[in-house]
Amino acid sequence: MQSRRDELVDTALRLFYTQGFNATGIDKILSEAGVAKMTLYKHFRSKDELILAVLHRRDEQFRNWLMGEMERASANPRERLLAMFDAIEDWFQGRAFKGLGFSGCAFINAAGEFGDQNHPAHRTAAEHKRRIVEYLERLCAQAGARDPRDLAEQLALLKEGAIVTAHVRGMPESAGIAKRMAVGAIDAALRDD
Repeated sequence: MQSRRDELVDTALRLFYTQGFNATGIDKILSEAGVAKMTLYKHFRSKDELILAVLHRRDEQFRNWLMGEMERASANPRERLLAMFDAIEDWFQGRAFKGLGFSGCAFINAAGEFGDQNHPAHRTAAEHKRRIVEYLERLCAQAGARDPRDLAEQLALLKEGAIVTAHVRGMPESAGIAKRMAVGAIDAALRDD
């Protein structure tokens, strides 16, 4: 059985993700979670603290999902890198996270709403993106890239561009376009000159 704290975080995640961090009031979260205000303040001192808990939950949820999808796709590091784009296409199509659909990236959304790079929500979003790049860098090294960090940054940039394009322009096929571009970047990084 889920704890009251987990219910609050899961409800807030769904609402913040689909309706925005600033646009979603505490009363809406309490109403949908079916908890009293006292319960909220027993677990979180402020809405900002709840936002950080939501971002930490989403970080763990998203990275576990993405890495799991990539690892299930193949034992080959190059193929795992390309599988990232298949996974995000499933996400764009609303097939990845039950009950959430696709409303862009929670971390891009948070960084946009909390534009000050020193704001804790912005820093948490940046940390999530850094962790993804570190994972990609490990795979790039395993694949034999001459400069694993550079290739990881290229692939992360393609992923981020696909996410924004899918969200802003309603183009889930952006994942496939990014994947085709990734093939070229990977092949160039692995080629012996």
